[in-house]
Amino acid sequence: MRYLIILLFTIQSFAQVSNKLPYYEIPESPEFYTPATTAARMIDGLGFRYYWATQGLRAEDLAYKIGADSRTSGETVEHIYGLSKFIRNSVLTDNKDENKGELSFEAKRKQTLLNLKLVSEALKANNGNFGLASTEVPFWNIINGPVEDAVWHCGQVVMLRRASGNPFTSNVSLFSGTVKDKN
Repeated sequence: MRYLIILLFTIQSFAQVSNKLPYYEIPESPEFYTPATTAARMIDGLGFRYYWATQGLRAEDLAYKIGADSRTSGETVEHIYGLSKFIRNSVLTDNKDENKGELSFEAKRKQTLLNLKLVSEALKANNGNFGLASTEVPFWNIINGPVEDAVWHCGQVVMLRRASGNPFTSNVSLFSGTVKDKN
């Protein structure tokens, strides 16, 4: 039930900001460090990096790959989406991403960002009280497995987009999690 309330709040919040996707900037930092807020911030950092790694990708960027045995940017985005589903489905018990169908790049990007936002909000809402035993796999493995793997692959998308002639914007500060003033 708690996750349903979080989901409804998230949907209402997105509707109020004209369908703006999460992670244009990292949310305000919590006042205190806790295990839950630290884990949520890791997810927020991933969301921010993914947002900007994938912002403005063109069809030619998605089709680009550096060699015959490498992934395209589009295949890498698909993999990151799968990792976001794994993270969401491992942490949330009542609100899983059950999608099995093909999604467009835009829909995949949006759902990846929503998956990460829901996990971050659930971690903060539970204040760490769900414990490691309530996840399908040990939470430590979620951090060093799919979370860090997704960060790794965001870097690959950035590298591939640069190689295909569409570099990552210089107006983003990965350090502060904000978009720099364009002036």
